[in-house]
Amino acid sequence: MEGFSWKLFLLSCLFAAEGSAQDFGQTQFICTSVPKDVDLCTAAMQNSGPAEDLKTTIIQLRETVLQQKETIVNQKETIKELTSKLSRCESQSLPAAAGPGGRRPGGKNTMGDVSRGTADTLAQLGQTLQTLKQRLENLEQYSRGNNSAQANSLKDLLQNKIDDMEKQVLSRVNIEESRPGHRNESDQRNRVETTLSSLHDRISDLEKGKETRPADRFQLTFPLRTNYMYAKAKRTLPEMYSFSVCLWIKSSASPGLGTPFSYAVPGQANELVLIEWGNNPMEFLINDKVAKLPFSINDGKWHHLCITWTIRDGIWEAFQDGVKQGHGENLAPYHPIKADGVLVLGQEQDSLGGGFDATQAYVGELAHLNIWNRKLSATEIANLANCNSKAFVGNVFSWTESNIEIFGGATKWTFEPCSSIN
Repeated sequence: MEGFSWKLFLLSCLFAAEGSAQDFGQTQFICTSVPKDVDLCTAAMQNSGPAEDLKTTIIQLRETVLQQKETIVNQKETIKELTSKLSRCESQSLPAAAGPGGRRPGGKNTMGDVSRGTADTLAQLGQTLQTLKQRLENLEQYSRGNNSAQANSLKDLLQNKIDDMEKQVLSRVNIEESRPGHRNESDQRNRVETTLSSLHDRISDLEKGKETRPADRFQLTFPLRTNYMYAKAKRTLPEMYSFSVCLWIKSSASPGLGTPFSYAVPGQANELVLIEWGNNPMEFLINDKVAKLPFSINDGKWHHLCITWTIRDGIWEAFQDGVKQGHGENLAPYHPIKADGVLVLGQEQDSLGGGFDATQAYVGELAHLNIWNRKLSATEIANLANCNSKAFVGNVFSWTESNIEIFGGATKWTFEPCSSIN
């Protein structure tokens, strides 16, 4: 057909077909060549000559257009739904910018629990104050049975501090309810955390005076999932070609109890990490390589855990309550554990000594973390779990109060392994 575009012709017939189908029901269309001055679509639809191949092409094109229309409608509905969800998320987000998530799982938060707003943060502070009050009441009972002027004086001082803290929290609530903005949020939070830490230190000092406990008879308590509550070892670990790490642990946190400990070195934040995050099983990381551990411990009871590893073939073993529950190999084989790192309890490190993420924080109690630069035998581990080994502590890190600093409201309590496991 001279001077005629077949593609234009087919499309013209297509759109004409679509309109005709709406007006006259089912219609058969046959396209043939026509004189130049004749209306193409009218002539094509009136012509009854056979053109099955063109008819098939037109039908296929028409179906394609209809499918595209349906797809566009569906995409518009999806975009509308996602836009609505995004608006709700933005309206519920914290005033400080928080990342969307990242490495195991990533995302940082500068305001405590990443999924909570100011009201929940205040509720956390209130819960911490209640814990402090309970400890203070215990000390008060002790002071009544022991006429200690020093204990009474410290008790009164602590009571005043707690009262001041409650006033700060109540004042904070009133401020947040009366204004839409959140000015001076960081300064207020820093003052609250500093006061809490000071209060915990004073209570710990008073509890030390209350009883002369051995240096290793204590536990750490992490009551809240935050990015500022943790403990840190005062000394680093040496280079190791094999090791054993053992600890007592008690938690009922869900989902996932968090990170009991992490060891980071320059250039590698995941040199040694014990973590249970989300609905994943507990994992043990060495140089970012992962072994899944067959532990089941978030039942609110004390459990004794031990993990051993050797550099040759990366062989590891996992013990719960003195019984081997799992083993494997090829976990960071021939990678020596590096020295000069930072050992943190209660948080997973994304940078050396920091970069904490509230969603990975440990919630629960922890005690008797000891590390050896050798593989303990199954008998030694069973004796530790059953409290049959006296004065058997780690030779590269031992659980003593002088080796550990606490921050952000983590607390120390007296702990006797054998009397606490029931």
